[in-house]
Amino acid sequence: MKYPKLVLVLVMLFAMASLRAEDNSDALATASKWLSMVDHGNYAGSWQEASAYFRAAVTQEKWKTSLQAARAPLGKFQSRSLKSATRRKSLPGAPDGDYLVMQFNAVFTHKAAAVETVTFMKTGGEDWQAAGYYIR
Repeated sequence: MKYPKLVLVLVMLFAMASLRAEDNSDALATASKWLSMVDHGNYAGSWQEASAYFRAAVTQEKWKTSLQAARAPLGKFQSRSLKSATRRKSLPGAPDGDYLVMQFNAVFTHKAAAVETVTFMKTGGEDWQAAGYYIR
């Protein structure tokens, strides 16, 4: 009798994990497109596609200057893989909302092990937009 309960618990955990992955799929796809703009040097486009919260925090020119300074020493982008994705309802210094904080392991020609932290927020009901970016 213990095994059927264990199987039921495992099935429920698997279903919850699958649902959670599906919930994040739109944000992950949007983040991938947004990061591709950054990778190709389209800093103005990435700023324009970011959330109003992001655009209010940093001007387009400051965003461009900051990214050039941070990414130029790393060399050309090579690859990226998702390390973690965590949903949050609140973040320090930000209004309450629906956030997805993602970390990616990234490889560049001059830095083989970078970690990018990208935060996306749900805006306008169902749309995900960039709310933050940090690379180390």
